[in-house]
Amino acid sequence: MVTALLLSGGTGMRMGVETPKQYIEVNGKPIIAYGLQTLLSHEGIDAVQIVADAMWRETILNCMEHLRSGGHDSISPEKKDRGIEKFRGFSAPGKTRQLSILNGLEDIGRYAADADYVLIHDAARPLVSAAMLTECLAAAAEHEGALPVLPMKDTVYFSEDGTSVASLLDRSRIFAGQAPEAFLFGKYREAVRALLPERILQINGSTEPAIMAGMDIAMIPGDEGNFKITTRADLVRFQEVVWHESMGAARDK
Repeated sequence: MVTALLLSGGTGMRMGVETPKQYIEVNGKPIIAYGLQTLLSHEGIDAVQIVADAMWRETILNCMEHLRSGGHDSISPEKKDRGIEKFRGFSAPGKTRQLSILNGLEDIGRYAADADYVLIHDAARPLVSAAMLTECLAAAAEHEGALPVLPMKDTVYFSEDGTSVASLLDRSRIFAGQAPEAFLFGKYREAVRALLPERILQINGSTEPAIMAGMDIAMIPGDEGNFKITTRADLVRFQEVVWHESMGAARDK
């Protein structure tokens, strides 16, 4: 069994807007709807758990109802119904991203077994592809987890104080992590629990607890198009992608 844990509890403060970025509407639907559609319709995902603040849960439920009612013409009616049935519930956001993940893991633990897998994704990465999900799950099944990474293209320096260069790093050995990240559920939950109460507050990435616990984590090629919407420039980029895709779909009709 594979459960997707979709993180949508962030406030989007770096965007400088009142509405959290994942709920900003682009082409008539919230940003979260794009990635959620991909997760719900993927045949390798059996359940979906969503971390979201209570005030936005109705918005998410409306997204799923829109999917059921035919709002996304590219998905067959049978797959739409199967996708909606995968939704298992909401989890409360934590004070940090990793605490939100822990809340989600504890809720998933009510219906998942230790030998199952959890796939963690961000609502702010709306362009994740079905192929990426498939590759990540396949790699995780042969290890204890997997994540997509991108090679470092720029020269990378290390600084002790942030003002002067201490050393040059070998960029061929440095990679930028993306989401989704998939893990063997039981081992990953224990790895996260082991960081309570203080160390968990210092965690920056979902894979970090797994690495700290000595889990076997595979790397797969990332996708430049699977970017995270963090700044206004990212939002504009996403809007442009959606606009071009909608124009292409209109021409094909």
